[in-house]
Amino acid sequence: MNDLIPLCNSNDLVAGGQAVPFDVVYAGQTCRAFAIRYEDRVHAYLNRCTHVAMEMDYQPNRFFDDTGRWLLCATHGAAYAPDTGACQGGPCRGGLIRIELSERDGVVHWHTAYNLHPVEF
Repeated sequence: MNDLIPLCNSNDLVAGGQAVPFDVVYAGQTCRAFAIRYEDRVHAYLNRCTHVAMEMDYQPNRFFDDTGRWLLCATHGAAYAPDTGACQGGPCRGGLIRIELSERDGVVHWHTAYNLHPVEF
């Protein structure tokens, strides 16, 4: 069974607003990830553009375009659907790597997986 890791309070994620960043170990590598709210649902992805594996935010924790409709890679201009992570345009090669989230009792949790674990200190 996957573990639930508390990430943030539900009200920390505002639709189309700033992301909440967090670190994960994905396939043995420490990576940055981010959680967002889109159309009243929470979503999370690795902060890694599929065109070239580099972080996407143009300012810290800002991923949405001006319309709040797309997640953008500031370096390459790739656009991704906030609800699925699917490539919607630009030089992306597939979709973003999704991290399962759940929201309960005012808290957002991320879910571990066989290849996704918390960073150990």
